[in-house]
This record gives sequence, C-alpha cells and structure tokens, in this order.
Amino acid sequence: MSAPVVVRATRASRFGAGLAAAALAAGATLPWWSDSGTMRLAIEFFSFLVMAQMWNLLAGYGGLVSIGHQAFLGLGGYLLFALANHGGVNPFLCVPLAGLAAALVAWPAAKLLFRLQGGYFAIGTWALAEVFRLLLANVSMLGGGSGQSLMAMAAIPRATREPFAYWMALSAAVAAVAAVYLLLRSRHGLALTAIRDSEVASASQGVDVAFTKLWVYIVSAAGFGVVGAIYYMNILRISPNAAFDVSWTAYVIFIVVIGGIGTIEGPIVGTLLFFALRETLATFGTWYLIALGAIAVVVMLYAPQGLWGWVAARFDLHLFPTRRWLRR
Repeated sequence: MSAPVVVRATRASRFGAGLAAAALAAGATLPWWSDSGTMRLAIEFFSFLVMAQMWNLLAGYGGLVSIGHQAFLGLGGYLLFALANHGGVNPFLCVPLAGLAAALVAWPAAKLLFRLQGGYFAIGTWALAEVFRLLLANVSMLGGGSGQSLMAMAAIPRATREPFAYWMALSAAVAAVAAVYLLLRSRHGLALTAIRDSEVASASQGVDVAFTKLWVYIVSAAGFGVVGAIYYMNILRISPNAAFDVSWTAYVIFIVVIGGIGTIEGPIVGTLLFFALRETLATFGTWYLIALGAIAVVVMLYAPQGLWGWVAARFDLHLFPTRRWLRR
C-alpha cells in the first residue's frame, strides 16, 4: 500500500487559478477600452472587495467582530488629503502611506480595545471611529465638518490619474486576496483559525493568542487605510460624516455574511452580488435597503454559512483551498 500524500490543491483550485489569471489580465486592460464611469465603478468594486477580505480575515478567521473599521478607512482618506493638499506629496504615493499610518494607529488602538470582549469589543470599535470623526471634524485645515476637495489632483491630467487610480485599486484587490490566501495556508493561518474556534484550547497548544489577534487587527486596519486613500482619490472629496459613516462596515458585513464568512471566495461572491443588487435596485429608494435586509434574512435562514459556504459544503468545491487532504 502506498504512503499517504498531503494534497493542498484540487482540480477546482487549479481551474480557479486559471480563471483568476484570465480575469486579472482582462481587468488590467480595462482603462484602454472603457470609459471614466466604468473605471470609477470598478475602483469602488475593488475597494469593497478589499474591505470585505480584510473584515473577513478579522472576524471570519480571527473571531474579532468589528463594527468600527470605518475608523481606518476615514484615516486613510484624510491622510491622503493632508499629505497631498498641504504637504505637496504625490497623491499616488499617499496610498501606501495611508495603509502604513492606519497600521501604526491600529497598534495602540488594539491595545485598548482588546481589553473588551464580545459585544463590548464591537461597540468599542464603533466608539473609536466616532472619536476620530469628531476629532477630524474640528480640524479647520482639512475643512472641518464640511470637508474639502482634493485640489492636488488638478495638477495631474485626467488621462493619467484615472487609469493609475484604477490600477492601484486593482492591485490592492489582488494583493488582499493573495495575502489572505497565503496567510491562511501558513502556520500563522492555522493559529488564527485555532483562536477563532477556541482561545483556551489554542493557547494550551502554544499559540500566542494576544500577538496573533494584534497582527490580524493591524493588517486589516492597513487594508482599510489603503482603501480610504484609493476611494477618496477616486471621488476627489471627503467629509467626516461620509468617511466615518458606520454604513461602510454595515455594507461590508452584508457582503461577507451573504457571500460566506470564513471563506476566501465568500467576499468575492458577496461583492459581486452587492453591486448587482445596488445597480439594479438603487433607484427604488428605501426599497433597496429593504431588499438587502430581506435577502440577508433569507440567506441566514436557508444558508447560514453564506452562499459560497453552501456551495462548498454541497459540492465540495474550493477555488482557494486552505485545508490539507491526505490522498493515497
């Protein structure tokens, strides 16, 4: 009898890799054949995809449910405006700097928030976002409560800034999916999922629970910071109430829960569904929000693991497998 072999890829995953490569190649050419409206919509789509992957990493794998991650989205956006408008820094260079700044702020914030547990932690993250909103609403240099426009982009020709903003958003989305995938296939990913299932049991096996939760919180915050800079570079205006609105996290939670929390494919499916519903139903006013709520209720009743979670369980289909199988 042959010895068992550890398998980490499946036929579906190889097909998924080819499909992703083809989609990436096609997406990279979009600025050469599409219009400005399509590029702006694509940037928004990629922004939500990055946020969904980061929130899923935090809550779906780390078990840390945050309803205030818009704090780092707003910080990333405001850092872009502060550096570009008032510091003379190239707006495109501000994008990675926004992610770095969000990560630096997340470190002391996590030290404070991790004193809270469960629902108290969730409420604490929202309170933190409100603190940042109130602080920036009182900074007159950044427009106060009314916000300001990104005047630094006026010096960059439209034919240059729109494609580069799109490619940055596409790169951020690819990097987010790839980073989460590679992370979960590593020993750090095993530690993270162990903590989600049981902190006590994982600690008894030698997992550094505090350190693991800290770095996953910082990584997710950095992702939101990058998105904040990209998104507000796209719309060219920011205000505290818009940048720190809790609806950002509410939409991201909808995307992850509907798509399939605790899976890499789930946020992708959820983002596609969210944008399809938004573009179809947004003209119906409040009925649009009612429809989102009704869909969420139906999915939670009949597929509590999310749409992709149901597909994966029903057909054993994994495009981004993170588990290991023993085959002979």
